[in-house]
Amino acid sequence: MKKLNIYFTAGVPEQEDTGKIAKLIQDSGADMMEIGIPYSDPVADGPVIQDAHSLALKNGMSIKKLFEQLAEVKDSVTIPKILMGYLNPVLQFGFENFCQRCAEVGVSGLIIPDLPPIAFENQYGAILKKYNLNFTFLVTPETSEERIQYLDSLSSGFLYAVSSSSTTGNANAVLKNEDYLNRLASLDLTNPVFIGFGIKDKSDFENVTEKAQGGIIGTAFVKILLEDGDWETKGRAFIEAVKN
Repeated sequence: MKKLNIYFTAGVPEQEDTGKIAKLIQDSGADMMEIGIPYSDPVADGPVIQDAHSLALKNGMSIKKLFEQLAEVKDSVTIPKILMGYLNPVLQFGFENFCQRCAEVGVSGLIIPDLPPIAFENQYGAILKKYNLNFTFLVTPETSEERIQYLDSLSSGFLYAVSSSSTTGNANAVLKNEDYLNRLASLDLTNPVFIGFGIKDKSDFENVTEKAQGGIIGTAFVKILLEDGDWETKGRAFIEAVKN
C-alpha cells in the first residue's frame, strides 16, 4: 500500500485549528502528516502556501504555540507527524531546544529545505539523533545520482523527491517524469521515496506512486482550508478520495 502524506500549514484557517486538522488527517486515512511552521519568506512554496503562511502569522501563530497545540493531541493523533519549516526560525528558537520540544510532543521527524547537508553532518545530525528525530532531505530531477545517494545516506524516514524544479503547487509541475522516476527506482536507496509538489488528486497520486513508495499532497489540501467554509467536510472527503 502506497503511503499518503498530507501537508498543512499550522495556524490556518484559525490559529486554534491545528489539532483539529491533525485529527481530521488521521481519521480520513492518511498515513502521515507534514505540519508547516509559518515563516515570512517561504521560498520553496507557491502562492497558496505562501498565503497560508501569511494568514497564520497574522493569526499570531508561533513555534511555541505550535508545540502547545501538538502536546494537546499527542495521545490522540498517533500517525507520524513531521514538522516542515525553514532554518532561521528554528535557530531563533534554539536548535536543540526545538528538537527537545519535538520529542516531547510526539513529532517524529523534520524537513528543513534550507539546512545544508554539510551543516547537518558537522553540527545538527547528532542533535537530531539524540532526540530520536528523523530528518528528510529533498532531491530534484536535476540532482545527480551520486548526490541522491549521498542525501539518502543522511536522511531517515523517507527521501523527498520533488516532482519537478518548481515551487509547491505549481500547475506546470511535471508529475509523470518517467526518466526521473525510473532513475530513482533503479538506485539502491536506504529510504522509501516520496514524491511531492503538484499532486492534486487521486490520479496524480497513483501516477507518481507507480514507482515510488509514497506521495505528498500540500497545496490542494491547504487550498480547501483557505477557501472553503466547510473545510472539515471537504477536507475529509478529499483525503478519503485520494486514499481509497
